[in-house]
Amino acid sequence: MTETTTPSKPVLEEAAQRLLDAETLRTPCAPVRDLIGRDDLKAAYDVQRLVVAARRARGAVVVGRKIGLTSDAVQQQLGVDKPDFGILFDDMSYLGGDTIPIDSIMQPRAEAEIAFVLAEDLSDGPLDVAQVRAAVDHAVAALEICGSRIRNWDISFADTVADNASSGAFVLGPRRMRLHEFEPKDVVMSLSIDGTEAATGNGAACLGDPLEAAAWLARQARDLGEPLRAGQVILSGALGPMRPVTAGDKVTARISPLGAVTVTFTEGES
Repeated sequence: MTETTTPSKPVLEEAAQRLLDAETLRTPCAPVRDLIGRDDLKAAYDVQRLVVAARRARGAVVVGRKIGLTSDAVQQQLGVDKPDFGILFDDMSYLGGDTIPIDSIMQPRAEAEIAFVLAEDLSDGPLDVAQVRAAVDHAVAALEICGSRIRNWDISFADTVADNASSGAFVLGPRRMRLHEFEPKDVVMSLSIDGTEAATGNGAACLGDPLEAAAWLARQARDLGEPLRAGQVILSGALGPMRPVTAGDKVTARISPLGAVTVTFTEGES
């Protein structure tokens, strides 16, 4: 039998510092799995918490959460087999029609999602789909711009979790819809780059139903002691494969019936 050793606090701190240095220097780093293992869930989230704490200490404000690795297409792209989650900060937030400096996100890739905005906390109760549905104020079409501090996106599950679920930025569309107006699992998505369709998908691609993904997140967040709160944005997960983007690209996600959300990438840093 193989004995698993839990990484020590100094090792966890070393992994977190590697990711923080990569962000500061704008230079992708080696994976952290050499320090914490490929599949140690607790160690990976411990590193994520250290990274998040460092960002908060520098003044970043938590505005929500993101669910990652929800679609089969993205799991196959990255060679992982389960969802994860990360933290959304205020400096990651954009609105449809905005521009994003390409160098502000490391190795950027775009994917289309449904974003839910909460009207109520999700801290007590069964945290099932019915409770999540009742807690959502509205939904919008969204783009997540994933970014990896790990060189060449060479990630295991532990790498992406530690790296705040490969978070970069998110873009919220203009049309708000209540959940009595549409079913998230029935949406149809098309992602285009400079007018050319680059990916397609649907609501069922996101763990069968984006609300199921949000309920999974609500339970995970509560179990880890930081439940979802009213006013937070929840990126519920990819509706199809993600695509790399470069300076000059105009990316549009059309999610029927939520409408379109567009962002353009420019040269330089924020």
